[in-house]
Amino acid sequence: MAGNDSDFERILTKKDLFVLAFGAMIGWGWIIQTGFWIDEAGVAGSVLGFVVGAIMVCVVGLIYGELTSAMPFVGGEHVYSFRALGPLWSFVCTWSLVLGYVGVVVFEVVALPSAMAFIVPGFNVLELWTVAGEPVYASWILVGGIGAIVMTGLNYRGVKPAAQFQTLLTLVIGLAGVMLVIGALFNGQTQPNPPLSDVGTAGVATVAIMTPFMFVGFDVIPQSAEEADVPPRVIGLLIPAAVSLAALFYIGVIWASGQAMPGVELVESPLPAAAAMETIFSSQLIGRIMALAGIAGILTSWNSFLLGASRAVFALADSGMIPRRINALHPEYNTPSTAIVLIGGLSIFAPLFGEQMLVWIVNASGLGLVVAWFLVVVSFLVLRYREPGLNRPLKLPFGYAFGAAGLVLTLGFIGLYLPGGPSALVWPYEWAIVLCWALLGVVLYGISSTDSEIELADLEPSELE
Repeated sequence: MAGNDSDFERILTKKDLFVLAFGAMIGWGWIIQTGFWIDEAGVAGSVLGFVVGAIMVCVVGLIYGELTSAMPFVGGEHVYSFRALGPLWSFVCTWSLVLGYVGVVVFEVVALPSAMAFIVPGFNVLELWTVAGEPVYASWILVGGIGAIVMTGLNYRGVKPAAQFQTLLTLVIGLAGVMLVIGALFNGQTQPNPPLSDVGTAGVATVAIMTPFMFVGFDVIPQSAEEADVPPRVIGLLIPAAVSLAALFYIGVIWASGQAMPGVELVESPLPAAAAMETIFSSQLIGRIMALAGIAGILTSWNSFLLGASRAVFALADSGMIPRRINALHPEYNTPSTAIVLIGGLSIFAPLFGEQMLVWIVNASGLGLVVAWFLVVVSFLVLRYREPGLNRPLKLPFGYAFGAAGLVLTLGFIGLYLPGGPSALVWPYEWAIVLCWALLGVVLYGISSTDSEIELADLEPSELE
């Protein structure tokens, strides 16, 4: 890439890539949302909603898989959209993606003390002020800030330590999920949850529209593809594989929780999956172990999205779309150290703004993610038409059909956030975040050197094969 004297080191294995994506997808959401899903749609309806959602995300994931196998370079979406759509739309795609990734990182900084407050009695110490009616505690700022420093330092020192950390925590989460399912098989019993006929399509749809954002994280694989010592075709296949396993995990947790308690009781618990575990094993200790698995989920998502966000920012800087000095690689650790410090440093301040402000940021960031997905699908279709001879180690059959399906699905996701949609952004708070982020992007893009050489533009198709 232009502006770099050093290349990324290819040290990630198939396992590393897989757990980075899988760990990102099974974060904190399943611990706190299981009760809501079962209460809204019953066990059968929730499972059906996740099956529908998994199918939708797998279509997008397969499209990513073909593009990643053809162009396994750092930046992922940035590379595909640049080649297909040119610098301006590539910037829009990647800048939207960075909004989504940074939103998740910021959320996890606050989710950590939030989880600790559920587990540790008397955790909320020394109320300092309120933001949008939510108190801000000194203990939250301390724990969130320390967490941000540790996670930033971990990613700063190398992608391999980050991947090893991810493997350990993902194993903890997976074991907790398996324990819950095994406990439900032996100790669970059918609960008076609403049957599918009672909840109808509305309940299933309520769960289904949430599922794409439970699966966000598979696109960490494309972001780190240039650091993987893995054949391009295998990299492409890892994406739908990670999505499929995440879907099985969610479905297993929903079914097992539904065997433990009725949905109306689960939804009253601050940690429904932990409450289900406690009920099935008749042990408060076992329930707390599940809560600790939830904290592991926070850390895996945090780790993956910090990694993904730093690579996306690095790609923007390396292309000259934002100041080039951000694209520095650490001489010893071979990581995009400036980008990591920039994102990690900003995240340290997240606990200062309270929980409600963070809800607004996360909701706004969701729009950024689906806009990036949409532009990736458009890039897929453009490249299929314009460059049919591009070497695609993983080439989808009926490619145009996949592209059309992806186009409809991603446009549908975008519609959820627009006025009148079921997940419409709140005016003025959430729209203000989107508009401010867009304005910042316009300023950065404008002040960067527009006539600088962008190496991606000079690559011949054969060099990307």
